[in-house]
Amino acid sequence: MCGATQGGPSLEGIDLSKQSVIQGIVVSGDEPVSNAYVRLLDASGEFTAEVPTSATGQFRFFAAPGEWTLRTLAPRVDPVDRSVVAQQGDVAEVTVTV
Repeated sequence: MCGATQGGPSLEGIDLSKQSVIQGIVVSGDEPVSNAYVRLLDASGEFTAEVPTSATGQFRFFAAPGEWTLRTLAPRVDPVDRSVVAQQGDVAEVTVTV
């Protein structure tokens, strides 16, 4: 896999005891997707936040504990939704394949 780090960005310097983290990587086949956007939708489907993927396809959200949906938008593919649960003190690692 072209040298990209598996999962989301490094957690160095983040105090997980006070945070709920949702992070991961967007891939197409074995390649990271750097020109995608990942949206964070709350349990009712309302838009909460959006981040672009990094050059290595990675993304991260700091979210309140609870159930969330990640909606990934990438060029020339249909949107991909993934359910995820955020828990304080934990990292929800997600791989999204587009």
